[in-house]
Amino acid sequence: MTALQNSTILVVAAHPDDEILGCGGSVHKWVQSGAEVHALIMAEGLTAREERREDVSVQRLDALREDARRAAKLIGYQSISFERFPDNRMDSVDLLDVIHAVSQYMDRIRPAVVLTHHHSDLNVDHRVCFQAALTACRPLPECSARTLLTFETPSATEWNFPYYKNTFSPNVFVDISEAVETKIAAMSCYKTESRTAPHPRSASSLYAIARRWGSVVSCDYAEAFELIRTTI
Repeated sequence: MTALQNSTILVVAAHPDDEILGCGGSVHKWVQSGAEVHALIMAEGLTAREERREDVSVQRLDALREDARRAAKLIGYQSISFERFPDNRMDSVDLLDVIHAVSQYMDRIRPAVVLTHHHSDLNVDHRVCFQAALTACRPLPECSARTLLTFETPSATEWNFPYYKNTFSPNVFVDISEAVETKIAAMSCYKTESRTAPHPRSASSLYAIARRWGSVVSCDYAEAFELIRTTI
């Protein structure tokens, strides 16, 4: 697989906090090794929690984005950018519009590696992001991305159960034993997204998930990814 040290990496995440939940520990490790990592957040977040999208104030959305910036700084993201697609309603948007948003950002930063959600997640926005990233990364000569990886998102990947035949089957693991505490600290920046145990987004559950994947590859803590495609 393409070496990640000194690479430019793009994380395409549906919601503010997914860029931490899915790969925060790995990103922190890669940044320490010289990688330049950027996050692109596609949906606005929060607005699906009210009866009407407009019931969520601009101030609440601004506060959420500020939480994301604080978390990104802890992890070491070079940048974090925000699109404003409707939260948990991205299936109501033309897929081409989402693809264009991802493609335009890729044209600017020219990532060698792209990470996004797994295609079988319960959350519809996650599935749309996967489809958009897969299309934006199609292996044309002008495409910079040579590797496409998907990550699990606690409270979305595992909650779909075996509804889809192609459930998350990781085959790439990153030892985050030295980065797991930073990941948990970054997640705690999210006042509206963090949860208490036993919720999957609680600190104790995130430690448990990382320890579980670590046990698969004989390290203390790990994050797991499913490789979609790579060019060596």
